[in-house]
Amino acid sequence: MQERRHRSSTAAAMGVVLPAALGLLLLAPCIAQAATTVVTMGIEEACRKAASAHAGVSYDHCVSSLASDARSRDAADLHKLAVLAARMAVEHAAATEAKIEGLGEVEEAPHARARLNHCLDLYSAAADVLRDALDNLNAHVYGMASQQLAAALGAAESCEDVWKGEERVPVAAHDREYGRMAMVALGLTTGAMA
Repeated sequence: MQERRHRSSTAAAMGVVLPAALGLLLLAPCIAQAATTVVTMGIEEACRKAASAHAGVSYDHCVSSLASDARSRDAADLHKLAVLAARMAVEHAAATEAKIEGLGEVEEAPHARARLNHCLDLYSAAADVLRDALDNLNAHVYGMASQQLAAALGAAESCEDVWKGEERVPVAAHDREYGRMAMVALGLTTGAMA
């Protein structure tokens, strides 16, 4: 008798559990699609949010920079776009660092070489801070990442400051592009915090 009760309670439980499980399996694609729809954000919308979150972000530059990078196809939300922009800023800092290093190797004037070395130190430090910001972004620690991105912005300005009074700033184009990309990363990160 006890065995029959156990079988009937097991059968009754299976009668409830199986339809519920089947229902969840059938609804899973809908739930996943709804979740994706909620968090998905295109480049244009993310850049609009970044430009409204931070006045220094150029919407057009944000869109063109992110859209031109093939990795943006895999970055379908604000967080992933902020991570991508931070990676791009790290790459710009490293490229600027390499450009400055190359210029320093061929520069003969001691004063100019000293300025280039100063800029090299600035960009080296900025790249380190950007990598820390990227780590914090990956960990969703947006407040700290924003502070680090803001701190890294100063490299371009400080580098150009050491060339004041000179007709030619040898890394001006690199400085500008680095600064604009770091600003985009900051704007997207600020937008992700909201």
